[in-house]
Amino acid sequence: MMEIRFAIGGMTCAACSSAIEKRIRKMPGVEAVTVNLSTGKADVRYDERVVSLDAIYDEIQSLGYRPERRAHEQGGQMRKAELAISGMTCAACSARIEKKLSAADGVANVNVNLATGKATVEFDANTVRVSDLVRAVENAGYGAELVEDRNEDAAEQMRAGEIRELKISFIASAILSAPMLLGMLLAMLKLPHESFFGQLAMLLHNPWFQLVIATPVQFVIGSRYYKGAYHALRSGGANMDVLVAMGTSAAYFYSLYNVLFQHAEQGGMKDLYFEAAAVIITLILLGKLFEAIAKGRTSDAIKKLVRLQPKTAQIINSNGQERSIPVEEVLPGDVIIVRPGEKIPVDGEVTEGYSAVDESMLTGESLPVEKQPGDQVTGATLNKNGSFKFRATRVGRDTALSQIIKLVEDAQGSKAPIQKIADRVSGIFVPAVIGVAVITLLVWLLVFKDFSMGIISAVSVLVIACPCALGLATPTAIMVGTGNGAEHGILIKGGEYLESTYRVDTIVLDKTGTITKGKPEVTDVIAAYGQKTDELLLLAAAAESQSEHPLAVAIVEYCKARTGTIPGVQKFTAVPGKGVLANVEGRVVTIGTAKFFDELHVFHDELDSEMERLESEGKTAMLMAVDNELVMLLAVADTLKEDSKQAIDEMKRMGLAVYMITGDNKSTANAIAAQVGIDHVLAEVLPENKAEEIRKLKESGKIVAMVGDGINDSPALAVADIGIAIGTGTDVAIETADIILMRGALTGIPGAIRLSRKTMKKIKQNLFWAFFYNTLGIPVAAFGLLNPALAGGAMAFSSVSVVTNSLLLKGFKPLK
Repeated sequence: MMEIRFAIGGMTCAACSSAIEKRIRKMPGVEAVTVNLSTGKADVRYDERVVSLDAIYDEIQSLGYRPERRAHEQGGQMRKAELAISGMTCAACSARIEKKLSAADGVANVNVNLATGKATVEFDANTVRVSDLVRAVENAGYGAELVEDRNEDAAEQMRAGEIRELKISFIASAILSAPMLLGMLLAMLKLPHESFFGQLAMLLHNPWFQLVIATPVQFVIGSRYYKGAYHALRSGGANMDVLVAMGTSAAYFYSLYNVLFQHAEQGGMKDLYFEAAAVIITLILLGKLFEAIAKGRTSDAIKKLVRLQPKTAQIINSNGQERSIPVEEVLPGDVIIVRPGEKIPVDGEVTEGYSAVDESMLTGESLPVEKQPGDQVTGATLNKNGSFKFRATRVGRDTALSQIIKLVEDAQGSKAPIQKIADRVSGIFVPAVIGVAVITLLVWLLVFKDFSMGIISAVSVLVIACPCALGLATPTAIMVGTGNGAEHGILIKGGEYLESTYRVDTIVLDKTGTITKGKPEVTDVIAAYGQKTDELLLLAAAAESQSEHPLAVAIVEYCKARTGTIPGVQKFTAVPGKGVLANVEGRVVTIGTAKFFDELHVFHDELDSEMERLESEGKTAMLMAVDNELVMLLAVADTLKEDSKQAIDEMKRMGLAVYMITGDNKSTANAIAAQVGIDHVLAEVLPENKAEEIRKLKESGKIVAMVGDGINDSPALAVADIGIAIGTGTDVAIETADIILMRGALTGIPGAIRLSRKTMKKIKQNLFWAFFYNTLGIPVAAFGLLNPALAGGAMAFSSVSVVTNSLLLKGFKPLK
């Protein structure tokens, strides 16, 4: 069986995705298909011996939609590479790099993130190599290198170097620009020439003096913009560097022309704008400095997670001697000793000793968890008291912490669908601004006969336009939002899921292990007339001993505690959602639901009234028969989690419709639902039918989030608009879930939705202000109402304001 995910264009509503699903599902060889309208993608599992991928593409195309025809992952030739990109300054840069990489043969998908400075490329290794991808980026005028191993220290040093370089450039530019700015301000005051400040104004406003100090600002400090503009234009694009270089050059060379060819007037020279060009460069450098500092803070969550990892481990060799080694050298099977106050270096299983471990970094639970031989421990958690030894089971990138870091990194590097708006605008933004600047110059020259005002207005148009704010509006908010979620035990796998969660209006909760603790206990044992309970418990324990179902485990533990040794089983059959059949000591033992007994034609009228009573109390009642004769009734109850009712009440207050889905019969399900305040119950649903129930809710127009344990509920999690898995602190590699709640508490569900809503609100605010700023600022500049220096300042701080607004998410508390 092969599995593939690809994008589909042209879908506009749920009817589109449903039509595609139905048509593809009917194709021979297709085992499963899910089309997600919100992400615009399809997941198809098919037998490549029966149906080809091209045939599936053709079928979708025949319906009038546009499948993303891409290289097939057959033979494992599809690869993903992450490239660190240097030299990007605005959204136009990231858009151009995406375009260049997408044009390469064999490249299936590209995502360039301006905020993280990284590109994720999915490509066919048989067609293109990583070196070809790096070369394509370099040909576009940027730097690129493969990110094979996470090296946070190196990345931190690179960020620090960038900030240091910007700081030095800004200080130098500010020192050189200050005299020109002061001269302009003093000249505006029209002080008497004979006064001290009047003489100073004449000196500072002297054209030759200004030429001397403006030139290094323009061509030395500002060389970064000329280089960026050259590379951008050479690769057939335009970015922020082009706008800055054009605007400041126009101001500088127009002033230089006036110095060389105009006659001096009283108080200095006519139409000098050296200070405007210098101040523009200075303010933009200041804005970039603040932006770099702020962008560094957006990845604080990753830094905190990386710092949790201890550096060394105390292993015990074959001679029983302890040896300290770097944590990177620990191998599966190594025995490690951990003393009080030390961090556990890797994941493993306790083999000797007792202790309590603080797992709050994973689950958020403040109370330490007791550990004894056989229990699992997780790397980076803190041993509170007692020493113990454990055997390493998962090391390096396989540890829970590494998986969490990878999930958060992938999420921070992903795009939300709403970002497509900014991407489309960024692609045409700079050429459009240059066009507006040219039109502005021509109108002032031809209509108003004022070339000087035309130049200044055109410069203002060029430097006030800010593609940076557009490019940073979405990714910075996603970085901070997903990082905030990780710190609170909410792992969101990507920007598309963060956006989809915001739209959810219906929550479907699995009962066992989600609403309840998932550890049921036997509460009632009622024998039929004339039967001996102890003997029957032995048979029940034997029959259920071969099953892994939580109810079966509860029965076995209960029976073992009362009867001792369990007889052997000769034959065992489990019927999912109904019960079990087993041969025990030559007798046929049947345990299951009333419906199962009806199918087997085993009469159970004698215990029906007791069964109804127990089920009305929210217990799960199971009948037992020996050789097709009713002998006993067993009742099992799974206690509710302490916070289930509180979380469900909170979801309802948020306007969400809450459903419970379970295999229990209706009376038991309704009793449990009543205890937690759930109004909508989907009962007697077999595991394989849960996905179909979710599909029905979606087809009715609801946007559904399915919440389960990530194992038995995998099909339903995959079908839902958003799959939310309740984690255990270590089980983070849940493929089918879009969101993983590291705590076992349901309060994480409203927390995830609140976080999604808050993040989307920030994204919309950022996009609004980015569009509003450019929409308002460019016309104001074109009408000559804005000084170029002020325009440069406004441009510099627009992107800073967007990043700062996103950083406000760091203080948001998703969990109440």
